[in-house]
Amino acid sequence: MNSVNISITSSVFQEKTMPITGKIVGYTALISYYELDMPYPDIFVLVSNNNKKKNSEGWKVFPAIYQPEETPYKQILFALKHEGVSLLFFKRLFQKIEQKTIIDWIINEPTSIYVRKIWFLYEFLMQSNLPLNDANTKIKYTPLLDEKIQFGITTSIKSGRHRIINNLPGTVDFCPLIFKTEKLEAKIKATISAKTKGYLSNIHKDVLQRASSFLLLKDSKASFTIENENPGNTRAMRWGKAIGQAGGKQLSIEELIRLQQIVIENSRFMEMGLRKEGGFIGEHDRITGEPIPDHISANAKDLEKLVSGLLAGNILMQDPAYDAVLAAATIAFGFVFIHPFVDGNGRLHRYIIHHILATKEFTKQGVIFPISASILDHIEDYRKTLELYSHPLLNHIQWKETQDHNVQVLNDTIDFYRYFDATKQAEFLYDCVEDTIERIIPQEVIYLQKYDVFKKHLDNIYEMPDNIVALLVRFLEQNEGKLSKRALKKEFSVLTATEIKDIEDNYNEIFNSNTVE
Repeated sequence: MNSVNISITSSVFQEKTMPITGKIVGYTALISYYELDMPYPDIFVLVSNNNKKKNSEGWKVFPAIYQPEETPYKQILFALKHEGVSLLFFKRLFQKIEQKTIIDWIINEPTSIYVRKIWFLYEFLMQSNLPLNDANTKIKYTPLLDEKIQFGITTSIKSGRHRIINNLPGTVDFCPLIFKTEKLEAKIKATISAKTKGYLSNIHKDVLQRASSFLLLKDSKASFTIENENPGNTRAMRWGKAIGQAGGKQLSIEELIRLQQIVIENSRFMEMGLRKEGGFIGEHDRITGEPIPDHISANAKDLEKLVSGLLAGNILMQDPAYDAVLAAATIAFGFVFIHPFVDGNGRLHRYIIHHILATKEFTKQGVIFPISASILDHIEDYRKTLELYSHPLLNHIQWKETQDHNVQVLNDTIDFYRYFDATKQAEFLYDCVEDTIERIIPQEVIYLQKYDVFKKHLDNIYEMPDNIVALLVRFLEQNEGKLSKRALKKEFSVLTATEIKDIEDNYNEIFNSNTVE
């Protein structure tokens, strides 16, 4: 608290340049003013020196008339009204300021919507009641999350004490929040799930079953490839089978450990289940062995509470009105950020996406979205999405190197994994879901339909066995629609020149066509 003013006037702050002359206010200004140990928001709020309203990347700009008074109280009210709820900010704030300050705010304006939100948040986050009587029962109930700003659940609980409707999509132990961006609202309104079901219902059952089987294996292999592993077909098929059963069992710590055991075939060199030591993702210095983290996992002593909170949050987000992709993003990315196991976290994180999309009936039963295949095709975007969370936290996690070149976290970090902004992760996942629907699934369905047309031609003229047809197609694919000299000398030496030309012409006509006859 080095300045009388709370608003920030510097034209460059945290390496971000103001798009217009003004003052930075709200959460960003308050974090700086109180010197709170937490990352700054993704979006800074700026009140311009004139009446211009000019939003730009990373900035939300208000006209001069919106400028809040230079007091913590007024800045907090502004933030709640215009920036929504930041659970991490309020937890850090309540740990920093005196309880009496909060009590005075409530006593001075007991009917204020935003003061009652502060009151509720204090008792929710601190798990301790203030020495105050309940709010007047004549006060109208108000949702905690403003649904114009952030996504909340409809299966909410009323708090009579504060006259607040708790529509948080989580519990005190795990509650990331997602902002309503234009991108997310557009994707939700596009009703991708309904369109997918309509598209799939027009596909022959046999083709759909075969496409699903192939996509399961494709997704399983992609999930290993993302982790720089190259599993054999047997191992990939085992994991593919597990993905195919996603949604069949309730998500629990026991179920997660069971899945970890499927992912990790050889567990001789590691302890299964929740970690008992620190963890990080990154490199080691080649000379000293010192850790160089890109991401630091949750403290081992916090894992039980965090995972229990995550699982409880998953149950809350089964609310039918809460979007399936938002729920999947929150739980799946929350899991991988916590990183509760020594190994297997990445594949389980992507399994959780399948699980939640299945339990919330986002797609037709028996059809799996090849999410990992799409992620692999957008691997740089995936890494950036993970780093948007991990990198800002590195400045707020104190750690030391252990004897075995691991990390030991020294400060209290549990709230970083409980209360984060999952907006960018939700946007990324929606992009991947859309990609699977518009590109990956149709590509596979069309391929199988063309394969069947080509096979029918071969059956009618050559009466080839299925395994020979599969081999023939593979050779033609590998050699741009022509049979190689080697194939003609060996596997297909019985074919005449006329037959070879007929087969190659038919293959190219069918597989290079934009339509399926």
